[in-house]
Amino acid sequence: MLEKCDLSRTTAKPEYKEIMDKLEIEVGILQRETKELGIPVIIIFEGWDAAGKGTMINRLLLAMDPRLFTVYPTNAPNEEERMRPFLWRHWMRIPERGRTAIFDRSWYGRVLVERVDGIIKKKEWSRAFPEIRSFERQMVDDGYIIIKFFLHISKKEQKKRFNQLEKDKTTRWKVTKDDWKHHKQYNKYLHAIEEMLAETDTAYAPWTVVEAHDWRFATVKIFRKVAQELTRNIQEHRGKVKVKAEGTVQRDTTPSILHKVDLGLSLDRQQYEKDLEKAQERIWELEHEIYLKRIPVIIVYQGWDAAGKGGNIKRLVQKMDPRGYEVIPIAAPNDEEKAHHYLWRFWRRMPKAGHIAVFDRSWYGRVLVERVEGFCTEEEWQRSYREINEMEQQLVDFGAVMVKFWLHIDEEEQLKRFKEREQTPHKQWKITEEDWRNREKRALYLEAVDEMLFRTSTNYAPWTIVESNSKTYARVKALKTVITEIEKAL
Repeated sequence: MLEKCDLSRTTAKPEYKEIMDKLEIEVGILQRETKELGIPVIIIFEGWDAAGKGTMINRLLLAMDPRLFTVYPTNAPNEEERMRPFLWRHWMRIPERGRTAIFDRSWYGRVLVERVDGIIKKKEWSRAFPEIRSFERQMVDDGYIIIKFFLHISKKEQKKRFNQLEKDKTTRWKVTKDDWKHHKQYNKYLHAIEEMLAETDTAYAPWTVVEAHDWRFATVKIFRKVAQELTRNIQEHRGKVKVKAEGTVQRDTTPSILHKVDLGLSLDRQQYEKDLEKAQERIWELEHEIYLKRIPVIIVYQGWDAAGKGGNIKRLVQKMDPRGYEVIPIAAPNDEEKAHHYLWRFWRRMPKAGHIAVFDRSWYGRVLVERVEGFCTEEEWQRSYREINEMEQQLVDFGAVMVKFWLHIDEEEQLKRFKEREQTPHKQWKITEEDWRNREKRALYLEAVDEMLFRTSTNYAPWTIVESNSKTYARVKALKTVITEIEKAL
């Protein structure tokens, strides 16, 4: 791709002024329109050292409303960031709806500097390509605009700029030993850049290569591209008619997977106490082992209302060191969470290496309550199966242990527990009108659960169905499953 660039292209000063006077106003207007329409924008600047990324970013910012953007310079990951999947720190920076995030370098450092300098192994940087593609596709599918620039200069031009910077004592600091090192590696970087462009130039997030020898030409090209992409997306947004899910899903007559579950399984109290104590002691040991080995563990609890998630989680963490785990209850998203991609709030809570996160409900709400109640469109919950699988694949590839439980009880047992909660003063807070409404929609939820289990039970993150009519049996089974999965990882 870069070999086709004509680096001799220039823009004359009079032409530049005439063009830019109009483009600056246009970009400012378009940015305010994205705010009004709630469209989030991501603009990425990658390029050679001394190619002018900082200059171009500053030029673009002058045309924008400073209240509506954030600039993120991307440096080497710190210790906290290294203890999480590489995309985690970038998920933390995605803009909320109506705002713009401008990245001075970005997630592409994974396949450039970290690759060429040998900071990571080939299997890690090669795996980053599909992870980046899925990340960007998830953003665009959720309404984000992604504009990606690569500023290109020749090796000769780069050397000339380094020398000019070093001659001036006020700019000498800008040129480092690493810059000269990377200059000597120009051809290695050229190969990595060409592969990066080929692997990540997609229809939903294409690259724009900017011939950056002439700063006027580069500025005009960047402004034109930003104006073009914002205009196109705003027009598409205005033309879209969003169809909300109706809250009723066409019924499938295929027998449920859950119908095959044996809910008669149980465990007597004496055996339960014995098995529980043994399992809790082993989990206490494993918590310390995974900390030493820096293995993150993610445990997801989903299930019917009153299936026993809370009691199960309580027994799981009862003897654990509270410094090594966190229980994360998931409720309806708040305003800040609604303003981001729906997976953003879950990425924020993922454990760092050596720690355990226990999710009491999770991202699967997208394909359960949000689907059935019509809180998202059919297109949104349909594509979320792929997005969830991609996220879990990335977490497991990073080294995380992923354990997912569906706690299953039948209608009779659920009714019995609902009535017990209503009649027991200290348990009345657990039962709400919403629980009764959800019970009336059990057939719709059953279909949603079935499809969830079918589409998201993978070899790297399988579901475990826990027969939960017997609380004692369910608790021991869950704990033993956690033990087995952590021991496999160790």
